[in-house]
Amino acid sequence: METDSRSKKTNCAEDLRRKILTQTFEPGSYLDETELAEAYGISRPPLREVLRQLSGEGYVLLIENRGAQVAPMTHKTLRNFFVAAPMIYAGVTRLAAEHATPAQIEKLKQVQWSFRAAIKGGNAADRALENERFHSVIGEMADNEFLTPSLRRLLIDHTRIGMTFYNPRRVQMADTQAVAADQHDQFIALIEAGDADAAADLAVAHWELSRAQIESFVTPDSMQIPLGRAPGAR
Repeated sequence: METDSRSKKTNCAEDLRRKILTQTFEPGSYLDETELAEAYGISRPPLREVLRQLSGEGYVLLIENRGAQVAPMTHKTLRNFFVAAPMIYAGVTRLAAEHATPAQIEKLKQVQWSFRAAIKGGNAADRALENERFHSVIGEMADNEFLTPSLRRLLIDHTRIGMTFYNPRRVQMADTQAVAADQHDQFIALIEAGDADAAADLAVAHWELSRAQIESFVTPDSMQIPLGRAPGAR
């Protein structure tokens, strides 16, 4: 019975992470403990243990007298995300190249295979989750108790942002995804070779690819005039 309870808690935590990352549960929304307990077949006390765990990982905020709120994506958090992303990705990837074990490298290769399969399948959620897994494994390689929480929090918002704009039918986006997948292969090669400097540089380039993709999403394709200038103005 105790093993079954642990299994239900584990399944609950994994499914809640997935639903938050894919925005099934939208940023800023509150989770109904009664509904969740019924859905996952667990009582409220173990559910609250799961929510406390997710709070520690950055997926939810525990608000007094309100319960668990899915981590918001405010103007401030998004701005800080863009500021911190290149520094964290570069630092984590550098350490990964210095400390990765053969078993971890093999795991990264397997995740990369799944990532390419997800791109080919055209499912936005699968692609986003496999990309998150890829960079999470790099975080495991880095094995740094100070950077790991920052990377985890960064990947939560990066994945959710990706779910907002990803459209495999847009030619430019499909091309960008192909480049991103190739860069993942380069990550593997550089980490396997222990080339920390080149791996860190690639992390920054990989981030810039993602940043440009986000920027292209918020700028309409039909916009032919500089922002702030009225049509016909000289």
